[in-house]
Amino acid sequence: MSTEETTAGHLQELRRGTVVLACLVRLRTPDYGYALLESLNGLGILVDANTLYPLLRRLEKQGLLTSEWNTDEARPRKFYRTSPTGEHLADALTTDWRRIDDALAGLTTGDES
Repeated sequence: MSTEETTAGHLQELRRGTVVLACLVRLRTPDYGYALLESLNGLGILVDANTLYPLLRRLEKQGLLTSEWNTDEARPRKFYRTSPTGEHLADALTTDWRRIDDALAGLTTGDES
């Protein structure tokens, strides 16, 4: 396996959990899939539609998101929102994310206290 393949694999692993957290936080304000995709990509959280839509379905099945169809427009759209259970998980993940970020910052600056 090449260095590029190894790096790509590890970056994919790192991003996987990041996208879950980003979706839970971003969907505190209801939105539909394509708008979420554009929003995340615009923020530099790169994800493609073939990854995002199955993830949204999985998070909904796990009770972390709720959804409803908006049929007011010419084309129906499914809007997602973070559920109370998803809010709890987002808070827990954010707390741990900050702890890990602080620890890594300490490692990279040599301040391992």
